[in-house]
Amino acid sequence: MLAEELKASDVGLEFLTGELKGSHDPSGIVFTVPAAMSGMEHEYIRDRTLEGRESARKRGKTIGGVGVTDESMLSMALHLREQEMSLRDIAKRLVITTGTKKGRHPSPATVMRMLREHDEHTTAMETTG
Repeated sequence: MLAEELKASDVGLEFLTGELKGSHDPSGIVFTVPAAMSGMEHEYIRDRTLEGRESARKRGKTIGGVGVTDESMLSMALHLREQEMSLRDIAKRLVITTGTKKGRHPSPATVMRMLREHDEHTTAMETTG
């Protein structure tokens, strides 16, 4: 009944953010509000998950599966990068030597992460020492 009165008074419902962003007919409010609450809950869970991951990283906890890189792989990747090869080409030339992925190639994303971590560590060492 309230929704019909709002509609008759030409009152609308507008969401500024979220999945339902935009203007809506108030007669659909019975369905709109729970949907908006669901979207807000989704954002809340996402934010809390990201905060938890960041907190774990700061405490030195690793997230994800077992690492597949090692010093010899890093050394080879650095050598291939000096030859200006793409991440994809570098990944094709590297081989995982241990674990369940033994014998397979790392992904280009893994190679990028390995090289980035090496570069960050090297930069940090140069700044402190």
